Amino acid sequence: MVGSQQIKFYETVNWENAIKQFELPELTYPSYYTLADFHGIKGGYLNPIAAITYDIVTPLATPPNEQWIRQGLLKVIKNKPQRILDLGCGTGSNTILLKRKFPEADIIGLDLSPYLLLMAQQKAHKNHLDISWQHGLAESTKFASASFDLITLSMVLHETPSNISQLILQESFRLLKPGGQIINLDANQKRLRKVQWLIKLFKEPYSAIYAQGDLKEWLDKAGFQEIVCQPIWWIYQVTYGIKT
Repeated sequence: MVGSQQIKFYETVNWENAIKQFELPELTYPSYYTLADFHGIKGGYLNPIAAITYDIVTPLATPPNEQWIRQGLLKVIKNKPQRILDLGCGTGSNTILLKRKFPEADIIGLDLSPYLLLMAQQKAHKNHLDISWQHGLAESTKFASASFDLITLSMVLHETPSNISQLILQESFRLLKPGGQIINLDANQKRLRKVQWLIKLFKEPYSAIYAQGDLKEWLDKAGFQEIVCQPIWWIYQVTYGIKT
């Protein structure tokens, strides 16, 4: 249920003007993104409704507790990264947790929806956190090679076709410094194969394809080593690897 604060924000913000600070005029939205409905919302993430309902829907999809699930990603971070990229950051929930854990780090949240980025910016400002929010494709960023110590993805790859997921992992490998770490938090693929009703319940367009894959194999194919996949609770997993 949308609360009064979300409704007030939705009604008072000039969305088209507000998102211009993020939009890249040269960016062409891919068909896998524009032709799909995410979270059961018509038109997916390229509209204000998706932005104000994102933080309401996500906790419902991450039982028993969203924050507890996200801690699974934070717990496997090695060393103390100085430059972090959160790919597919959405409204910045994971990005904000990273900034709180590593306050001295330079942290960037990148997403394809300027509407979600606007909400992420609002949340960061409310928490007095200095985070850079950027618009772009996770599979084809404009960042320099070997420029990050840590790259994270949270609940992203089940929302992309498998070929795009592989491109995102390959791009992550390019962006990481030698010794850098990638961490992916998402649905447990093995479990998801056995609970088809869950895929139907959340109406995610690429979840069935994601469930048939193997993240360890995907990371290996992208060039990562020391790959580990750990289950979290019932239907989640955290998978991570190192660029050597």
